[in-house]
Amino acid sequence: MADIGKDEPAPRRLTIAIDGPAGAGKSTIASRLARKLGYVNLESGAMYRALALQAIENDASFDDEATLLKLAQNARIQLEPTLGGNRTRLDGRDVSSRIRERDVSEGASRASVHPKVREWMVARQREMGAGGGVVMEGRDIGTEVFPDADLKIFLDADPVVREQRRMAQQKIKGDVAEKVAADLRERDRRDRTRAASPLVAARDAVVINSSALTEDDVLARIEGLVAKKLGR
Repeated sequence: MADIGKDEPAPRRLTIAIDGPAGAGKSTIASRLARKLGYVNLESGAMYRALALQAIENDASFDDEATLLKLAQNARIQLEPTLGGNRTRLDGRDVSSRIRERDVSEGASRASVHPKVREWMVARQREMGAGGGVVMEGRDIGTEVFPDADLKIFLDADPVVREQRRMAQQKIKGDVAEKVAADLRERDRRDRTRAASPLVAARDAVVINSSALTEDDVLARIEGLVAKKLGR
């Protein structure tokens, strides 16, 4: 017989890390999973994109680590969850659309290779996710930001599939398509070979290749892993 008036224990809130290369579908899956679980979606890529935009607006070089670090330390980057996904604010401005443009994406990839910049960003990301109940996606979440995450996913896909998805997402056709594909390949190269926190699956990550899967397929598979973690 249950004790009347006795407080029920709070449900366990997991820390979920989703890593993978550009175009694998991390952002969409993380956003949908967070909404279904009632968790916060921490999008590390948006933070680097916001920094890249700050650098563009201040005419700073993406190769100047000291200046980029100072810009990061002085910027106010906020991720606000909404029904449609995160809204990104930079010093109070909604820059959610601007940071998805190609010049910012390219800048974010270049800015993220600097060890001191990554160290500062990782510290902020850990603060934001310290209480659990978060789904965080990026390229080094399970290996560096939250190495003790309750569940680690490495979401991958064939490079050609990822290129096609990116072009469809940005509605790109014709001559521009090859430039987008080349940019994606170069970004992969930088992510996988950088000295600071290169893109690699954590040893205890569940690797999911989404090449032949729909978003719903991937989401269902991860939801099953979450249920097991929660003992359901």
